[in-house]
Amino acid sequence: MSNNALIPQSKLPNLGTTIFTQMSALAQEHNAINLSQGFPDFDGPAWLQERLAYHVASGANQYAPMTGVQALREAIADKTAELYGYKPDANREVTVTAGATEALYAAITALVRPGDEVICFDPSYDSYAPAIELSGGVVKRIALQPPHFRPDWQAFEQLLSARTRLVVINTPHNPSATVWEKADFAALWQAIDGREVYVLSDEVYEHICFAKEGHNSVLAHPQLRERAIAVSSFGKTYHMTGWKVGYCVAPAAISAELRKVHQYLTFAVNTPAQLALADMLRAEPEHYRALPEFYRARRDLFINALSASRLEIVPSEGTYFLLADYSAISDLDDVSFCQWLTREAGVAAIPLSVFCADPFPHKLIRLCFAKQESTLLAAAERLNQL
Repeated sequence: MSNNALIPQSKLPNLGTTIFTQMSALAQEHNAINLSQGFPDFDGPAWLQERLAYHVASGANQYAPMTGVQALREAIADKTAELYGYKPDANREVTVTAGATEALYAAITALVRPGDEVICFDPSYDSYAPAIELSGGVVKRIALQPPHFRPDWQAFEQLLSARTRLVVINTPHNPSATVWEKADFAALWQAIDGREVYVLSDEVYEHICFAKEGHNSVLAHPQLRERAIAVSSFGKTYHMTGWKVGYCVAPAAISAELRKVHQYLTFAVNTPAQLALADMLRAEPEHYRALPEFYRARRDLFINALSASRLEIVPSEGTYFLLADYSAISDLDDVSFCQWLTREAGVAAIPLSVFCADPFPHKLIRLCFAKQESTLLAAAERLNQL
């Protein structure tokens, strides 16, 4: 490197390669069964793929409207009304994004100003904090304690301040596989009523929910939805994570600000994929309605297959993840244990501590069951030998 080379000062100096990339690379190196990254090892609906090919062949290959294809936004509005009893304005309140991660980033960038405080519940998905920091915000964290990972509303109220601008929630929750109840939304509203605080609700696993109450959306709460952005993911719903199509629903005034960021972040999302998804929502709504049972069967198969293991399984109420306590197997910290597990047992998992800023002393790992039955049974066979 020459003396003239410029090395930029990092805006995110504490970030390196993500644990997901590391564990997947380690899994490949040791030919391990990869239950670390959250993506299916099976394909999405054949009819959806056919509709994509149809729209490509029909010439729908130029820019889509910045806010999303009209047919898809209207289908989203109707689906929202069916599920949550609230129909957003397809033109002013629904925005199609390049996956849920873009929606989260655009929402945070649009709302968070330098010095603003943003409350997150730890363990939390890894994209929240960097986006907050890049906007000059300050992350305030509340620890969710295993095994139930319930929000402590007294601690939440104590954390609120005059600087609080945004609360980021996630239900069903990655990585704990827990879900919010209606009482949680009521408690959240009671705490922030009268304050200028927005809510960003990450609901990408909305259709993978096994709780008796079903999925409770922020959009079903009349007061909260007036100051909330709800984020959803077609990748999770249709097993097509590589399509990178998501969307968000928010009041017109919030959507207008979010769209200003979206316009210069990605501008528009893949046109034929949007048209294919619009067709799928209209023609085969049974797909997302049947998704809870589809994944419940895989969850139960995997749990039953692990019954002979020394892992203690934590109940999974939603997402396609399962937490397991490995205390009976090893004294290693969770990062070291996951590395050992990949090398020695041939199964890759994710340590829970990477989702937390503060030390997380619990011996918990996250396993993904969005896999073919044969994959899950093969992984269980290896884990049962520990």
